[in-house]
Amino acid sequence: MSEPQLTENMALRIGLASKALPDVSPAEMLGIVGDAVGLPPSEKKISGLSVEKLRTADGGRLFGTPKDALKEALKILKGKTGEVDVELPQTDTYADGDMPQSIRVAIASNGAEDLDGHFGSCSRFLIYQVSADEVRLIDVRLTEDDVEVEDKNKFRADLIKDCQVLYIVSIGGPAAAKVVRADVHPIKQPKGGKARDVLAELSEVIAHNPPPWLAKAMGHDAEERARIQTS
Repeated sequence: MSEPQLTENMALRIGLASKALPDVSPAEMLGIVGDAVGLPPSEKKISGLSVEKLRTADGGRLFGTPKDALKEALKILKGKTGEVDVELPQTDTYADGDMPQSIRVAIASNGAEDLDGHFGSCSRFLIYQVSADEVRLIDVRLTEDDVEVEDKNKFRADLIKDCQVLYIVSIGGPAAAKVVRADVHPIKQPKGGKARDVLAELSEVIAHNPPPWLAKAMGHDAEERARIQTS
């Protein structure tokens, strides 16, 4: 099996993060990040990186660096700045009641309308309203304000607590527990994909044979759910 490689996107983030810090080259930045989270750095590893870990990594190479500069570098590493991001996708018009028996779905994303994000490090949640015959992107919720919060997982779970379903590439156990506590059903899709392709499949399930938890989220009462399962 081949060893994991540094992705092009992560290499770009590291290079840009080095520019946010005084007298730090991209090679030095890679060494600092590698010491802090391990090599090669990945979305999952970077999600646990904090300002303090960055400051003390590599023998305290960044000790004495202004906190604002460290915060900016951390944002870049986590893909939360426009420099490493793509233009936000356009949302569709939506008002409550427009799509009867629809559900609200969050997609962990880092770019365009892609399902490509880890729960703890994605730069945004794409929010869709999904029914048996329609999918609408109704909101884009950025996660950049979680850098300094005490409980990042709760902050992110609160961002999507009006949703019934969350699609992510990966999620840790403690984070998943907070998502479930917010009454959101997490579904892991390790290979990711295009958000609308994934939601087209969900739309088919909604139309033909939704499992009990999904039928409940759609607003079916117990009798209707039982009829769906026996039909």
